[in-house]
Amino acid sequence: MSIWDPVPALPATVDTTQPSAARAYDYFLGGSHNFAADREFANQVLAIAPSIPAVTRLNRSFLRRAVHYCLDQGIRQFLDLGSGIPTVGNTHQVADAAGIAARVVYVDNEPVAYHHAQHVLGGSETATIIQADMRDLPAVLDHPDTRRLLDFTQPVGLLAVGVLLYLEDPQPAELLGAYRQRLAPGSLVAVSTLTDEHASPELRAEMELLRGAYESAGEPVYPRDHAEILRWFDGLDLIDPGLVTLPEWHPQDQVELDDPAKPLGYGAVARVP
Repeated sequence: MSIWDPVPALPATVDTTQPSAARAYDYFLGGSHNFAADREFANQVLAIAPSIPAVTRLNRSFLRRAVHYCLDQGIRQFLDLGSGIPTVGNTHQVADAAGIAARVVYVDNEPVAYHHAQHVLGGSETATIIQADMRDLPAVLDHPDTRRLLDFTQPVGLLAVGVLLYLEDPQPAELLGAYRQRLAPGSLVAVSTLTDEHASPELRAEMELLRGAYESAGEPVYPRDHAEILRWFDGLDLIDPGLVTLPEWHPQDQVELDDPAKPLGYGAVARVP
Protein backbone atom coordinates (compact mmCIF):
# COMPACT_ATOMS: atom_id res chain seq x y z
CA MET A 1 0.00 0.00 0.00
CA SER A 2 1.38 3.42 -0.95
CA ILE A 3 1.62 6.30 1.50
CA TRP A 4 -0.03 8.36 -1.23
CA ASP A 5 -3.28 6.40 -1.04
CA PRO A 6 -6.17 8.74 -0.23
CA VAL A 7 -7.09 9.23 3.39
CA PRO A 8 -9.99 6.96 4.34
CA ALA A 9 -13.30 8.41 5.46
CA LEU A 10 -12.79 10.33 8.67
CA PRO A 11 -15.09 10.23 11.70
CA ALA A 12 -17.64 13.02 11.80
CA THR A 13 -15.96 14.35 14.95
CA VAL A 14 -12.82 15.32 13.01
CA ASP A 15 -12.98 19.04 12.19
CA THR A 16 -10.99 19.66 9.02
CA THR A 17 -12.03 23.32 8.88
CA GLN A 18 -9.51 24.19 11.61
CA PRO A 19 -5.81 24.19 10.65
CA SER A 20 -3.53 21.60 12.22
CA ALA A 21 0.20 21.95 12.81
CA ALA A 22 0.68 18.28 11.89
CA ARG A 23 -1.11 18.69 8.58
CA ALA A 24 0.70 21.98 7.84
CA TYR A 25 3.98 20.12 8.45
CA ASP A 26 2.89 17.53 5.90
CA TYR A 27 2.18 20.34 3.44
CA PHE A 28 5.64 21.88 4.02
CA LEU A 29 7.18 18.48 3.25
CA GLY A 30 5.25 18.30 -0.03
CA GLY A 31 2.72 15.78 1.26
CA SER A 32 -0.87 15.47 0.13
CA HIS A 33 -2.55 14.65 3.44
CA ASN A 34 -3.87 18.10 4.29
CA PHE A 35 -6.99 20.16 3.83
CA ALA A 36 -7.90 23.63 2.58
CA ALA A 37 -7.67 25.16 6.07
CA ASP A 38 -4.21 23.65 6.55
CA ARG A 39 -2.96 24.91 3.20
CA GLU A 40 -4.35 28.39 3.84
CA PHE A 41 -2.64 28.51 7.23
CA ALA A 42 0.60 27.06 5.81
CA ASN A 43 0.66 29.64 3.03
CA GLN A 44 0.16 32.41 5.60
CA VAL A 45 3.15 31.02 7.49
CA LEU A 46 5.19 30.86 4.28
CA ALA A 47 4.45 34.50 3.59
CA ILE A 48 5.89 35.60 6.94
CA ALA A 49 8.47 32.84 7.53
CA PRO A 50 9.73 31.52 4.19
CA SER A 51 12.50 29.51 5.89
CA ILE A 52 10.04 27.05 7.44
CA PRO A 53 9.96 24.48 4.59
CA ALA A 54 13.77 24.28 4.76
CA VAL A 55 13.59 23.69 8.53
CA THR A 56 11.07 20.88 8.06
CA ARG A 57 13.32 19.22 5.47
CA LEU A 58 16.37 19.54 7.73
CA ASN A 59 14.34 18.03 10.55
CA ARG A 60 13.22 15.08 8.42
CA SER A 61 16.80 14.52 7.29
CA PHE A 62 17.92 14.52 10.94
CA LEU A 63 15.27 11.91 11.73
CA ARG A 64 16.59 9.68 8.95
CA ARG A 65 20.19 9.93 10.16
CA ALA A 66 19.19 9.39 13.79
CA VAL A 67 17.21 6.25 12.91
CA HIS A 68 20.14 4.94 10.85
CA TYR A 69 22.43 5.54 13.83
CA CYS A 70 20.07 3.63 16.11
CA LEU A 71 19.94 0.75 13.63
CA ASP A 72 23.74 0.73 13.38
CA GLN A 73 23.87 0.44 17.19
CA GLY A 74 21.66 -2.64 17.11
CA ILE A 75 18.35 -0.97 18.03
CA ARG A 76 15.48 -2.90 16.48
CA GLN A 77 12.45 -1.28 18.15
CA PHE A 78 11.29 2.34 18.15
CA LEU A 79 8.76 4.50 19.96
CA ASP A 80 8.12 7.58 17.82
CA LEU A 81 6.38 10.35 19.80
CA GLY A 82 4.32 12.95 17.97
CA SER A 83 5.07 11.20 14.70
CA GLY A 84 2.53 13.15 12.65
CA ILE A 85 1.18 12.14 9.28
CA PRO A 86 3.19 9.33 7.69
CA THR A 87 5.03 10.90 4.78
CA VAL A 88 8.15 9.79 2.93
CA GLY A 89 11.02 8.92 5.24
CA ASN A 90 9.16 7.83 8.34
CA THR A 91 10.90 5.55 10.84
CA HIS A 92 9.69 2.20 9.56
CA GLN A 93 10.47 3.22 5.97
CA VAL A 94 14.05 4.09 6.91
CA ALA A 95 14.47 0.65 8.48
CA ASP A 96 12.81 -1.07 5.52
CA ALA A 97 15.08 0.76 3.07
CA ALA A 98 18.08 -0.45 5.08
CA GLY A 99 16.80 -4.02 4.88
CA ILE A 100 16.47 -4.26 8.66
CA ALA A 101 13.45 -5.71 10.42
CA ALA A 102 12.40 -3.21 13.09
CA ARG A 103 9.28 -2.81 15.21
CA VAL A 104 7.82 0.69 15.37
CA VAL A 105 5.05 2.24 17.46
CA TYR A 106 4.02 5.70 16.32
CA VAL A 107 2.19 7.96 18.77
CA ASP A 108 0.05 10.92 17.75
CA ASN A 109 -3.04 12.61 19.11
CA GLU A 110 -4.00 14.37 15.87
CA PRO A 111 -7.07 12.57 14.42
CA VAL A 112 -6.13 12.82 10.73
CA ALA A 113 -2.57 11.68 11.39
CA TYR A 114 -3.91 8.73 13.38
CA HIS A 115 -6.57 7.63 10.90
CA HIS A 116 -4.34 8.01 7.87
CA ALA A 117 -1.49 6.11 9.53
CA GLN A 118 -3.93 3.37 10.48
CA HIS A 119 -4.84 3.11 6.82
CA VAL A 120 -1.19 3.05 5.69
CA LEU A 121 -0.01 0.63 8.36
CA GLY A 122 -3.10 -1.55 8.49
CA GLY A 123 -1.42 -4.61 7.00
CA SER A 124 1.84 -4.29 8.90
CA GLU A 125 2.75 -6.76 11.63
CA THR A 126 5.73 -4.70 12.79
CA ALA A 127 4.53 -1.07 12.74
CA THR A 128 1.43 0.56 14.18
CA ILE A 129 0.12 3.88 15.45
CA ILE A 130 -1.74 4.58 18.66
CA GLN A 131 -3.84 7.68 19.24
CA ALA A 132 -2.67 9.09 22.55
CA ASP A 133 -1.24 12.19 24.17
CA MET A 134 2.48 11.53 24.47
CA ARG A 135 2.39 13.18 27.91
CA ASP A 136 0.13 10.39 29.15
CA LEU A 137 2.71 7.66 29.74
CA PRO A 138 0.24 4.95 30.83
CA ALA A 139 -1.85 5.55 27.68
CA VAL A 140 1.29 5.18 25.56
CA LEU A 141 3.34 2.53 27.33
CA ASP A 142 0.49 0.33 28.52
CA HIS A 143 -1.41 0.38 25.24
CA PRO A 144 -1.94 -3.18 23.98
CA ASP A 145 -0.21 -2.43 20.67
CA THR A 146 2.79 -0.94 22.44
CA ARG A 147 3.05 -3.96 24.70
CA ARG A 148 2.65 -6.27 21.72
CA LEU A 149 5.43 -4.74 19.64
CA LEU A 150 7.94 -3.31 22.12
CA ASP A 151 9.95 -5.07 24.80
CA PHE A 152 11.09 -2.48 27.33
CA THR A 153 13.52 -4.91 28.94
CA GLN A 154 15.58 -4.42 25.75
CA PRO A 155 16.99 -1.19 24.24
CA VAL A 156 14.49 1.05 22.47
CA GLY A 157 14.96 4.01 20.16
CA LEU A 158 12.83 6.83 21.60
CA LEU A 159 12.19 9.54 19.03
CA ALA A 160 10.93 13.02 19.95
CA VAL A 161 11.72 14.74 16.66
CA GLY A 162 10.13 18.12 15.97
CA VAL A 163 7.46 17.75 18.64
CA LEU A 164 8.78 19.13 21.94
CA LEU A 165 8.63 22.67 20.54
CA TYR A 166 4.88 22.54 21.22
CA LEU A 167 5.36 22.01 24.97
CA GLU A 168 5.88 24.75 27.53
CA ASP A 169 8.68 24.53 30.06
CA PRO A 170 9.30 22.46 32.09
CA GLN A 171 7.28 19.83 30.24
CA PRO A 172 9.97 18.65 27.74
CA ALA A 173 12.52 17.90 30.47
CA GLU A 174 9.91 16.24 32.67
CA LEU A 175 8.53 14.19 29.79
CA LEU A 176 11.91 12.87 28.65
CA GLY A 177 12.85 12.16 32.24
CA ALA A 178 9.69 10.11 32.75
CA TYR A 179 10.24 8.07 29.59
CA ARG A 180 13.91 7.59 30.47
CA GLN A 181 12.88 5.81 33.66
CA ARG A 182 11.10 3.18 31.55
CA LEU A 183 13.91 2.59 29.05
CA ALA A 184 16.46 -0.21 29.33
CA PRO A 185 20.18 0.65 29.48
CA GLY A 186 21.56 1.07 25.98
CA SER A 187 18.36 2.70 24.70
CA LEU A 188 18.84 5.76 22.51
CA VAL A 189 16.86 9.00 22.67
CA ALA A 190 16.74 11.30 19.62
CA VAL A 191 15.46 14.86 19.99
CA SER A 192 15.15 17.82 17.67
CA THR A 193 13.53 21.17 18.29
CA LEU A 194 13.29 24.78 17.16
CA THR A 195 15.76 27.50 18.12
CA ASP A 196 16.48 31.10 17.18
CA GLU A 197 19.48 31.50 19.48
CA HIS A 198 22.03 32.14 16.73
CA ALA A 199 19.64 33.26 14.02
CA SER A 200 20.34 36.34 11.98
CA PRO A 201 18.14 39.36 12.69
CA GLU A 202 16.11 38.47 9.60
CA LEU A 203 15.56 34.87 10.70
CA ARG A 204 14.80 35.96 14.27
CA ALA A 205 12.14 38.32 12.92
CA GLU A 206 10.66 35.42 10.94
CA MET A 207 10.52 33.31 14.10
CA GLU A 208 8.67 36.04 15.98
CA LEU A 209 6.06 36.22 13.23
CA LEU A 210 5.89 32.42 13.11
CA ARG A 211 5.23 32.21 16.83
CA GLY A 212 2.41 34.73 16.48
CA ALA A 213 0.82 32.77 13.64
CA TYR A 214 0.93 29.45 15.48
CA GLU A 215 -0.37 31.04 18.67
CA SER A 216 -3.29 32.54 16.74
CA ALA A 217 -4.01 29.04 15.39
CA GLY A 218 -4.11 27.68 18.94
CA GLU A 219 -0.83 25.74 18.65
CA PRO A 220 1.93 27.93 20.13
CA VAL A 221 5.56 26.98 19.57
CA TYR A 222 8.51 27.64 21.85
CA PRO A 223 12.01 28.10 20.39
CA ARG A 224 14.73 27.25 22.95
CA ASP A 225 18.38 28.02 23.40
CA HIS A 226 21.20 25.48 23.70
CA ALA A 227 21.41 25.60 27.50
CA GLU A 228 17.67 24.99 27.91
CA ILE A 229 17.63 22.03 25.54
CA LEU A 230 20.77 20.54 27.05
CA ARG A 231 18.96 20.18 30.39
CA TRP A 232 16.48 17.84 28.73
CA PHE A 233 19.30 15.28 28.49
CA ASP A 234 20.11 15.16 32.20
CA GLY A 235 20.86 11.56 33.15
CA LEU A 236 21.70 10.58 29.57
CA ASP A 237 25.04 10.26 27.77
CA LEU A 238 25.16 12.48 24.70
CA ILE A 239 26.50 10.89 21.53
CA ASP A 240 29.17 12.90 19.71
CA PRO A 241 28.98 15.60 18.48
CA GLY A 242 26.43 16.42 21.19
CA LEU A 243 23.69 19.00 20.78
CA VAL A 244 24.28 20.79 17.48
CA THR A 245 22.33 22.32 14.62
CA LEU A 246 20.35 19.73 12.69
CA PRO A 247 22.64 19.32 9.65
CA GLU A 248 25.74 19.20 11.89
CA TRP A 249 24.62 16.00 13.60
CA HIS A 250 26.50 13.26 11.72
CA PRO A 251 26.48 15.39 8.56
CA GLN A 252 26.07 13.82 5.16
CA ASP A 253 25.11 16.70 2.89
CA GLN A 254 27.14 19.86 2.29
CA VAL A 255 24.06 21.54 0.84
CA GLU A 256 22.29 21.10 4.18
CA LEU A 257 25.32 22.41 6.05
CA ASP A 258 25.19 25.55 3.92
CA ASP A 259 21.41 26.00 4.24
CA PRO A 260 20.48 29.48 5.50
CA ALA A 261 17.87 27.85 7.78
CA LYS A 262 20.57 25.83 9.58
CA PRO A 263 20.53 28.05 12.74
CA LEU A 264 16.83 27.35 13.36
CA GLY A 265 17.03 23.79 14.71
CA TYR A 266 19.01 21.78 17.24
CA GLY A 267 19.26 18.00 17.39
CA ALA A 268 21.00 15.35 19.46
CA VAL A 269 20.99 11.64 20.26
CA ALA A 270 21.79 10.32 23.73
CA ARG A 271 22.19 6.90 25.32
CA VAL A 272 20.54 5.62 28.49
CA PRO A 273 23.49 4.58 30.70
